[in-house]
Amino acid sequence: MKLHHAAEGPADGPPLVLLCSLGSTIDMWAPQRAELADEFRVISLDTRGHGGSPVPDGPYRVEDLAGDVLETLDDLGVARASFAGISLGGAVAQWIGLHAPERAGSLAMLCTAARFPNADTFRQRAETVRAEGVGAIADAVVARWFTEDFADAEPDTVRRMRDQIASTPAEGYAGCAEAVAAWDVLDELGGIGVPTLVVSGIEDPATPPEHQQILADGIPGARLETVTNAAHLASFQRPDVVTPLLREHAKGAS
Repeated sequence: MKLHHAAEGPADGPPLVLLCSLGSTIDMWAPQRAELADEFRVISLDTRGHGGSPVPDGPYRVEDLAGDVLETLDDLGVARASFAGISLGGAVAQWIGLHAPERAGSLAMLCTAARFPNADTFRQRAETVRAEGVGAIADAVVARWFTEDFADAEPDTVRRMRDQIASTPAEGYAGCAEAVAAWDVLDELGGIGVPTLVVSGIEDPATPPEHQQILADGIPGARLETVTNAAHLASFQRPDVVTPLLREHAKGAS
């Protein structure tokens, strides 16, 4: 399935693919897209069921979401790229590292897990949004994306991101929530041979730092970086730290 996307930066630049979290669009990568497009061909993708991408009936699997990414890159003529994914996008990056390593020069996994905590919570969310719409859970979700200090200082930003969550098609959110609930590659991490950066938000309540430690310990040669004053959407809250990390890691593979 071909995904809605934005391609920015030099057409002949090394490709860098940005993969989104559950309930977000490519706008969640706004702090990185223009910044990294100075030297990379930055390709941002709306996940299946989100933003401008198609919304098939769920449930979905991470394998399906990764297949969408690779099909879209095929359509763009991109055979190999660096990938950066946050949360659900980080699971997609793991799948690519395990099953299509020839497509990946490097992987960056942000605020994600080899098995997400509280799988039942995601299954319950799927039921709720199919019955009541994504607006019913948007406040609870955005509260996990940012620290309280950031939310107090940037209420307009939090409101805009909350509206982004609420505008997600219900079936798209539910299908991807079920993909999160089913994701488990704890016993397969040793099979990822692609250079990997793991980024942890120290105050992330959704995927606490111990989950990134598991990734870093399990993936051969992986590098772990912990970001202070950051919750689940560390890339958005702390671009001053995260963007240079992504640049350095992707440049090492290009």
